[in-house]
Amino acid sequence: MSEGALRTGTLAAVAVGGVAALSWEVLWQTHAALSLGISALGTALTLAATMGGMTIGSFWMGHRLKAHRGVRPLRAYAYLEATIGVSGLLLVPGFALVSKLDEIAYGFSPGLAPVVHILCIALLLGPPTISMGATVPVFELMGRATGSSIARLYAVNTAGAAVGVLTLTFLLVPMLGVVATGVLVAAINGSVCMVMLAFDRRFAPFDADAASEPAPYAPPPDPNRVRIAPLVVFGTGFVTFALEVAWFRSLRAAFQSTTETFALILAAVLIPLAVGARLVPWLRARGIAPRALLGLAAIAILLSTPVVERMDLTGFLKGTYIEILAMRWGLVLLALGPPVLLIGTALPWYLEEIAEPRRAGRLYAFNTLGAVTGSLGAAWILLPSLGFSRAAWLLGLTTATIAIASYGRRSPVPILVGSAAALVLAVHYTSSLGRDRVQSSHNVLNFEIIDFAEGPDSTVAVVESPQGIRSLLIDGFGASSEHSNATAYMDWMGHLPMALHPDPKSALVICFGTGLTANAVRNEGPETLDLVDVNSAVFEMAPHFRTNDRVLEDERVRKIVMDGRAWLRRTGQNYDVITLEPMPPYFSGVNALYSLEFYETIAEKLSPGGVVAQWLPIHLVPPFHSASVVATFHAVFPDSILWFDPYTSTGILLGRVAGSAQPLGQTWPGFARDVDRLLPHDEIEAGIVLNQSGVALYGEEGEVITDDNQILAYGLTRRELVDRGWGEVRQDNIDTIKLVSSIQLR
Repeated sequence: MSEGALRTGTLAAVAVGGVAALSWEVLWQTHAALSLGISALGTALTLAATMGGMTIGSFWMGHRLKAHRGVRPLRAYAYLEATIGVSGLLLVPGFALVSKLDEIAYGFSPGLAPVVHILCIALLLGPPTISMGATVPVFELMGRATGSSIARLYAVNTAGAAVGVLTLTFLLVPMLGVVATGVLVAAINGSVCMVMLAFDRRFAPFDADAASEPAPYAPPPDPNRVRIAPLVVFGTGFVTFALEVAWFRSLRAAFQSTTETFALILAAVLIPLAVGARLVPWLRARGIAPRALLGLAAIAILLSTPVVERMDLTGFLKGTYIEILAMRWGLVLLALGPPVLLIGTALPWYLEEIAEPRRAGRLYAFNTLGAVTGSLGAAWILLPSLGFSRAAWLLGLTTATIAIASYGRRSPVPILVGSAAALVLAVHYTSSLGRDRVQSSHNVLNFEIIDFAEGPDSTVAVVESPQGIRSLLIDGFGASSEHSNATAYMDWMGHLPMALHPDPKSALVICFGTGLTANAVRNEGPETLDLVDVNSAVFEMAPHFRTNDRVLEDERVRKIVMDGRAWLRRTGQNYDVITLEPMPPYFSGVNALYSLEFYETIAEKLSPGGVVAQWLPIHLVPPFHSASVVATFHAVFPDSILWFDPYTSTGILLGRVAGSAQPLGQTWPGFARDVDRLLPHDEIEAGIVLNQSGVALYGEEGEVITDDNQILAYGLTRRELVDRGWGEVRQDNIDTIKLVSSIQLR
């Protein structure tokens, strides 16, 4: 094999390693959310553990390469890939153990749960993340050994990461499920390991002294640039990841918070990073230093901000769902590409400049430290205190400051003038998010903003239409409103399960919204009512909605800020009634509240004879997915019925664990209580469209949803809604349910 072929093969192997690396990062987040629940704190802790491991790995490997003779870089990279793959195979049992430890810790003391979270995640993700961080200093020697460069290796690895997130989202998980995808990704790591071991036979070990010296092809590094390099790479890591958090928050409000939206935005960040790294040798050959590139990056960040603010106005795009996704991705790439490409040249530029493994490890460690600081700082400080636009302006100015610091004694006038002009334009063309408008996939341009809050996990707004109807927007999606007809089913989400229970003393509402369901449950007279929502802002917004009748002020009510699934897993309490109305099933992470495993947890927490109510939004899910929700519900609650709201035809699944003498819905013991409901008793009973046999029959049209197959979250669930139209999909669901109703056993 020629040297050129070996170089090409090494670059290809490193690219495939990038595919696996990003796939693992997505899978880690998925497993962590399923095992510990979705929360801003949980995401932050997982991110801190991930980036912390990469920081340690980079420092450690840089030191090891300096201190040990006989280094074989391709073999070292092979072993790192093997470690990542083997660690991935331990994800499923590892996170199952973490979940059990979390339950024990929370039962002993709720304050211990975050401590156990970070310790367990650090232990579980430590080996693979340390190995990932260790690859960068190894890349420096690999570049020398194969006649390539660290910038090229970094570029193809990042490009592979972009391919990884797209492949996992649109192909692997929909086809294989989460567990099998993990096995396949581990096999990819194993394949890279074997290929690199085969290539390793071509190279002799590196001498420790030679490994600590700059590469022979590299010019002597500029002492001033070497001195300022840690500050620059820390700062660019901070800005890049802080912007990523801010951009993601803004764009998911514009395009809806789906897995495909996440994947496309992440790819739109990774591809420019890869291109920027690949351009570094060309830039260095022409004497273009980071200071100029960072100055242009600052200008690009500021100028892109008013564009990103208005991405929700792309509702005019027409075509199939795939075409709309492609057009939106193109627009995002045009908006984010220039600033990411420019700022993304800094780290590989300095890695090339210094060209020494130990220092390369230190630089990458500083970069990852900046990345975790930036992402956490944006989520917990910048966005809540400044909002998207001002946070982006500050990050643009921070980039300009880094560029100016890079000039040393030279005059930075071009950067000062350019950044000032860009800031003036950004401020002038701002759309004043949170004051004059909110980003939303719905048309709310003429709505008045009553309240607005950007928290560490989401953006929440209360808006009022010209007709005086108030709505709650969560990340731009209309989660709830006070429209009497459109939201009447929320009342029934509370009344129906309570009326089906003879004496409901304890009740739980998961997902608070505007509080309409909670108020309906409260009016049925439970002794205790727990309200659980992952977003604290919805509780803070509750006073803006009259229809909840100040339910949070009732002494029987306890509000709990936590993922509903995590609460049920952690609590030792049992409930007579549990009712939940999550965000749309196709939203990222919501599959966990429609899965078999979640319903099994509910069944464990129901008291004998307890009743559960689950929202079935037939206007939001295609027929196969609607039937799949029913199939999953019926698998755990065979004594179940489907009830239709007469105003909206929205479905409500009601069930209980089998064992009662009479099927659910044949008697309504709660009717004996003096409660004001919207319909008379006979019309409530007539709302049952599917009885136990009908629910079973309808469920045969779908597939049981699990944490593994992720049916609702992956596989372009929304494609049918967009391509055929929401109304047509809704009518198809109604027609199918009516057909099943006509043939069900009476």
